[in-house]
Amino acid sequence: MTAPSGSPAQAHRRAFVVVLDACGVGALPDAADYGDDGTDTLGHLARIEGGLELPVLGGLGLGRLTDIAGVPPSTTPAIHGRLAAIGPGKDSIAGHRGLMGVALPAASPQWPDGVPADELAAMERAAGHRLLAGAVTDGLRALDRWGTEHLRTGRPILYTSAVDSVLQIAAHVDRVPVDELHALCRRLHAGLPAELRPARVVARPFRGPEGAFVRTPGRIDVATPPTTPSHLDVLRDRGTPVHGVGKVVDVFAGRGFDTTRTATTNAGAIDALDELLGTMTRGLAFVNLVETDDRFGHRKDTAGFHAALRDIDAATGRWLERLGPEDLLVLTADHGVDPAAPHAFHTREHAPLLAVAAGPDGTAVRARHDGVLADVGATVVRWLTGADAPELPGRSFVA
Repeated sequence: MTAPSGSPAQAHRRAFVVVLDACGVGALPDAADYGDDGTDTLGHLARIEGGLELPVLGGLGLGRLTDIAGVPPSTTPAIHGRLAAIGPGKDSIAGHRGLMGVALPAASPQWPDGVPADELAAMERAAGHRLLAGAVTDGLRALDRWGTEHLRTGRPILYTSAVDSVLQIAAHVDRVPVDELHALCRRLHAGLPAELRPARVVARPFRGPEGAFVRTPGRIDVATPPTTPSHLDVLRDRGTPVHGVGKVVDVFAGRGFDTTRTATTNAGAIDALDELLGTMTRGLAFVNLVETDDRFGHRKDTAGFHAALRDIDAATGRWLERLGPEDLLVLTADHGVDPAAPHAFHTREHAPLLAVAAGPDGTAVRARHDGVLADVGATVVRWLTGADAPELPGRSFVA
C-alpha cells in the first residue's frame, strides 16, 4: 500500500474533515429497502422549524443540496454536492468507515423485534453480568422504563435498534461505575460469536434520581477494527499524521490514528478543532460532532437540532477565517435521522459535501461534485500526499 510520501508542496498541508452526525440531505435510491423512502433530514427539519438560520453553511452551498427553508441556494458556493453510501447500512460504522473507503461486506446482526431470550442469555454469558430488557427502544425511553429496576437490581439495561447493528448498555454511575461499564461492553463484544456480534456495543452511563435520569460523559463505542485498509491507513503508511476527535476513534476501533481526543459533546469537539487549527502543522484532523444525532436527532428535538446547527454554523465561520492556502476543510455527514420519519432511528440518506480548498492558482475552488462517501478520504489522501490510493474506492474532488 505504501506509496511516495508526496512532494515538498504537500509537506505542510492540512486537512480537516468534520462529520455533522446524522445531517442527511435526501433519500438514497435504495432508501425504500430500509423503510426510509422520501426521507430528507435537513429539508424536513427546516420545514418543521419554519426555516433554518445557517448563513455560513448556506454560503458554502448547503441550500443547493436539497430544499432547505431559510437557506437559499448560494450564488458563490464552495465545492458542494451529495455523497452516497458505498455499502449496506445506515449507522455510524457504515457512514464513517465509508468516508475513509471501507465498505461493510454485509449487514451485521440486527434485532428488529428485540433480543430473543436465548440470545439474551448468550449475551449475559459474554458480558459476565445479568442484563435487563433487550428491547428495541431509544435511550431515554429505556431509562424511563427500566431505570428504577436497574437501580434496584444492579442489572444494566440492554437495548437495541430496529434498523442498526448495535447493542447499547445503560447503567447508573452509582450502581455500575463507568470503568466497569466500559469493561462489560468490551467483554460483551469480544465474547459473542460472529453471528451475534453487532457492529457496535455502546456504553451509556447515566446519573440522577428516579424520574430525572440524565446521560453523563463516558460513552464509548466498542467496534471490531476494519478488516480492509482505509484511507487513514494510507496516510499513516505515507508518514502523514492523523488526529481523531470524538467517536470517530471508537468507530475505527482506534486504528489509523496517531493522536486522539475524547469529545462527547459538540462543544468539546469544536474546542478540540479550534486547538488543532492553532497547533497542527500538517496532516488530517478527523472530527465528529455527535449531538445532532445522539442528543437531538433520535429524540426528534427539532429546536435543539436547529440550535446545534447554528452553533456549528458559527464555528465554521471562525474556522474559515483561520484557514490558509494549504488547508482543506470538508463538512459532511454519515447518514440521516429524519425528524419526519415514522421512527426515531437512522435514515438511509445522502450525506452533504461542503468543502473549502484553494486551487493551483490560489483562488477558492467552486464546483459541484456528486459522488460517494469514499471521495472524502480519496481527496484527503491526494491533498496531503500528492498521490492517489487507487486500491481503495473514491475519487478526489480537488486537483
